[in-house]
Amino acid sequence: MRFAEFLAQNKRWLFAGGLIALGSSFGQTFFISVFAGEIMAGFHLTDGQWGAIYSLGTTASAIVMLFAGTLSDRLRARTLASAVLLLMAGACLLMANVSAVWALPVAVFALRFTGQGMLSHISVVAIARWYSATRGKALAVANLGLSLGEALLPFGFVAMLAYVSWQTLWLVAAVGALALIPPLRILLKRERTPQSIVAEQNVTGMNGHHWSRRDVLSHWLFWALIPAITAPGIFSTALFFQQVHLSQSKGWEHTHFVALFPVYTTTLMIGLFAYGWAIDRIGCLRLFAMFQVPMALAYLAMGLGGSLVWAAVGFFLLGLMQGGGSTLFGAIWPELYGTRHLGAIKALAAALMVFGSAIGPGMTGALIDLGIPFQDQMVGFAAYILVVCFLTWLAMRRALASIRVSAAV
Repeated sequence: MRFAEFLAQNKRWLFAGGLIALGSSFGQTFFISVFAGEIMAGFHLTDGQWGAIYSLGTTASAIVMLFAGTLSDRLRARTLASAVLLLMAGACLLMANVSAVWALPVAVFALRFTGQGMLSHISVVAIARWYSATRGKALAVANLGLSLGEALLPFGFVAMLAYVSWQTLWLVAAVGALALIPPLRILLKRERTPQSIVAEQNVTGMNGHHWSRRDVLSHWLFWALIPAITAPGIFSTALFFQQVHLSQSKGWEHTHFVALFPVYTTTLMIGLFAYGWAIDRIGCLRLFAMFQVPMALAYLAMGLGGSLVWAAVGFFLLGLMQGGGSTLFGAIWPELYGTRHLGAIKALAAALMVFGSAIGPGMTGALIDLGIPFQDQMVGFAAYILVVCFLTWLAMRRALASIRVSAAV
């Protein structure tokens, strides 16, 4: 099927998946961290204290995701996404009205759970369940919603901060979340499920088996993949979270730094479609091990480079990684474990990714308070990422061998 024909026949569901992904933006680190300077100044917080608050709220959201994520196996995307967008609007209102430090972790939890957690999860699970042979392509298109948020929201809200208080801008975000609900419900009035469920539940994973969450946890492969699952959350989150600190320590204007986000978004979109094309043709198991190498190179470029040119190079490389991860993390679970229990398995993986994003801000903030600037930390983190890629390559090589033996038998 030609790409234009694919878009024409599936625009209703692809656009709906993109809207859900766009709605997750208000709970993503790239958006929340725009207000880091104002929040730390307003509540007299150090980098370490703000990082600890952010990690606490994010960790709590990861724990809740283990249970709430299974709702995607029971409820239609139309119903669940609409409810979560309402909760997202409430979380934005809560952040707009925070007046005490003790309430910050609660607000962060609400934003992270609804945005980075549930809305991201719903978008990926819905698309992965609706599509099989064209899953990579569909995930790439739907993830453009998040790319749009990454490209436009940080720069737009940083620009508005010069004229409007940060609390007022969170009210704007609440309105934005609510505005997504009507078009989403219209698009999914005729949802691709439940018709697709009948067919897709026959799509099995490794060894021709429908894997449950318990099966996954009892198998060595999932545990071997945990470093690769958590690394993007740890390090991409840390970069966006520490964008104000990094800009200040490098002597860059913050507005100039966020103006480079479209570079990241452009290469992310390239990565989305390149990996989507590759997944549909060769599967994702052979691609999964090495897609994080550009992130290690991005950290080296930004950590060692002295000008915004190197920041642009870093964003170029980071976008390639994120584009690959956005499609691979949606496609690898049905390929490995089938689709019958996809929501529960994806919720487990999503909880780990959210937990990884909780580690990054707390860890880097504590190191900054100890006198180690983030730019110096980035070199060590790059080495860690490369080690993770090598270990993941070994794990996937063994997994592929097991699948070949099973198929031969």
